[in-house]
Amino acid sequence: MTMSVGGLVSGLDTSTLISQLLRAEAAPQTALKTRLSLTEAAASAYRSVNGRFDALRTAAEALAKTETWTAVEATSTASSVTASTDAGAPTGSLTFDVKNTATSHSVIGAATYAATTDSAGFSKLEVLDAGGAVKGTITVGGSGTLADAVTAVNDSSFGLSATAVQVSPGKYRLQVTADASGSAAVFDLRNPANLALLDPPDDFATVTQGVDATLTVGGGTGAYDIVSPTNTFTGVMSGVTITVSKPETAVTVKVAGDPDVAATTMQALVDAANRALSEITVRTDPKGGPAATLKGDSALRGLTSRVLEAASLAVGADGSPATIGLQLNRDGTILFDKATFTTALADDPARARRLAAGGPAGPGPDGVSGNADDIVPGVAQRLLAVAEAASDSSTGTLTLLAKGRDGQADDLQDQIEAWDVRLDRRRQLLTRQFTAMETALGSLQQQSSWLAGQIASLPRSS
Repeated sequence: MTMSVGGLVSGLDTSTLISQLLRAEAAPQTALKTRLSLTEAAASAYRSVNGRFDALRTAAEALAKTETWTAVEATSTASSVTASTDAGAPTGSLTFDVKNTATSHSVIGAATYAATTDSAGFSKLEVLDAGGAVKGTITVGGSGTLADAVTAVNDSSFGLSATAVQVSPGKYRLQVTADASGSAAVFDLRNPANLALLDPPDDFATVTQGVDATLTVGGGTGAYDIVSPTNTFTGVMSGVTITVSKPETAVTVKVAGDPDVAATTMQALVDAANRALSEITVRTDPKGGPAATLKGDSALRGLTSRVLEAASLAVGADGSPATIGLQLNRDGTILFDKATFTTALADDPARARRLAAGGPAGPGPDGVSGNADDIVPGVAQRLLAVAEAASDSSTGTLTLLAKGRDGQADDLQDQIEAWDVRLDRRRQLLTRQFTAMETALGSLQQQSSWLAGQIASLPRSS
């Protein structure tokens, strides 16, 4: 008879005993799991900090771009006139009158109809240009109704749109409008069948005369007009697009440098640097909570020092970054004063740019290398160097630290899995041993019962 390991014979809870024994023997594996959890948390923390430094790199690159410092803004003195600029548009201004805006040419037929299902009265329409020359013919299909004429015009290749306009109840007329505005799109329509008449009537009359938009510059003998088939003028000023919506007088469009672009980009750089510093603080704070998985990390403390130095140390002969609004706070963050930056940019744009974005290293104003006025990397270039050294995907300090923790985690996982195999074998051994014990106890119990029966059957003396 085979007994189970459940302790039915011995009365012991052998399953619990085995679990307790295995739990005690698994103490080293438990320690490995704790180390694995801490190692994975450290790798995640390094990657989190690395993400902040990658963002710092992007912000530093943006400040170093030429277009950040050559940005311009177009303004208009009239709300009905708007202006936009392309990157690198030169500064300047232009004053003009908006003589008129562009309109699309439109004509209406002389015939009237009681319904759109009435016969149009013509099977073809000739399309004429502004000079009266025939451009082509539109053939009316279907049943030749007014509605069919509308469809034929709309489907034609002449750039025209037609509609049946109800001018009064039960009274329709055919109106056709050029899709494009301006004088070049002026057209006329006629029924070629009427040409055979001795005195043909006008088939269509002008509703709106198509004209170009016109700007008039000046009022003297040298005054001149600028025309456009649309209400948008491109290239009147290099890199500038002007859009008009109604006649105006004495409108000035001015293109000037836009310091807000550089200031906003500088603020974004400072914000990115502060977020990187804050992330390091959170991860290394000795009194921090669960997120402080890198307490006492010397590599991160070194990064903090390099970021603060990059933002505060003098930039060659150009002096301190404080002159463009950069200062260090007592809490270890960077402060940016936009007003100071804007003023410095207005007073000396070249110096402000060198301080903020730097430039190619080389001789300074005296033209001689090795002197105190040599051009050195600016704040953005220095922060870019720090960020690249930390976050480069192959050689970055933070990248390598995270990968190192990944390697440790893989090794710990292998050890944990090896312990799984070892503990499983131990469980099997203990199970066999306790099963054997229960079996032996069961056999002894059977023998004891047999002996008791035999003794009880012996004859007793009277």
